[in-house]
Amino acid sequence: MIAESIPIDHGRAFDWGRTSHDYAKYRDIYPERFYDALLKRDLCTQGQRVLDIGTGTGVLPRNLYRYGAAFTGVDSSQNQIAQAQKLAGEQGMDITFRWEAAEECRFPDQSFDVATACQCFSYFQHAKLAPHLSRLLKPGGKFAILYMAWLPLEDEIAGKSEELILRYHPQWTGCKEERRFISVPEAYFPYFTLEEQEIFDVSVPFTRESWNGRIKSCRGIGASLSDNEIAQFDKEHRDLLERIAPESFSILHYAAITVMRNKGTTA
Repeated sequence: MIAESIPIDHGRAFDWGRTSHDYAKYRDIYPERFYDALLKRDLCTQGQRVLDIGTGTGVLPRNLYRYGAAFTGVDSSQNQIAQAQKLAGEQGMDITFRWEAAEECRFPDQSFDVATACQCFSYFQHAKLAPHLSRLLKPGGKFAILYMAWLPLEDEIAGKSEELILRYHPQWTGCKEERRFISVPEAYFPYFTLEEQEIFDVSVPFTRESWNGRIKSCRGIGASLSDNEIAQFDKEHRDLLERIAPESFSILHYAAITVMRNKGTTA
């Protein structure tokens, strides 16, 4: 499947580093079934070297650390990497995090058994990343892409929150999600074979506070708006949740995984 051609947020700038604090606090929300999608495929387990690209605050490596893989996480945002290092250090985890763009990260050829990209695949320069990642992976190594999104057309609280995001950021393209397989650009197919894809629903628990934080730390708000706009949004969203949501609730999401196998050849 070809990736969508619409530019992210129609070209409006964003910076994940501006929301790193809230990202670290509110976006470690994936349920166990999300991680099981990797584990049941024998990915990110004992004896494997794993490169997590676009690692952000290191959510994936930190949550899978107990299964014994040796993780390295890279991200183009210095603030995100600082949060990842802080959180892993507080939890006594020996994970390497490096401030480097995935397309330019420097490792010897065939350094990794597995590469992962969680919630970040659409941000990469695919024509550069595909051959680079193929070189870093061993022949036959796996590249697992993961994604999770709320379903605003089926979940009222998610839908109302999304309407408010769009009032503040009409260019935001992270809206109106429906279940779909992860799109893979043609740039990958000279280097990788598409092995399998899966979609499944998950129900994610929140409180008013944590859902407000999750929404505020999304690209359309915390990574894009001015401080004054974020403060205004925060107040309006809290007021909205007081009216429509109980103190604790769950939000319907779908999750998707795509797994590709490295051909280990030069195209």
